[in-house]
Amino acid sequence: MVTAFIMVKANTGEADRLREEIESIDGVVSAHIVAGDVDLIAKASVDAPAAVKQIAATEIQGVDGVEGTQTYIAMD
Repeated sequence: MVTAFIMVKANTGEADRLREEIESIDGVVSAHIVAGDVDLIAKASVDAPAAVKQIAATEIQGVDGVEGTQTYIAMD
């Protein structure tokens, strides 16, 4: 099992809507609105690193209102 944390930068005023959309993506187990340099942090739990790429680079970045992402794969 691969766990990844995806930092999401959102357009102004879009965080609530984006959280709901991101949480509905298969493989995303949770999404939280946060304070700081990013607007949301999503946690993904999948079978392989390629699935993390699919979620972050295709699914989340494809959501209207997402400005960008940074992905961190857990090492433990």
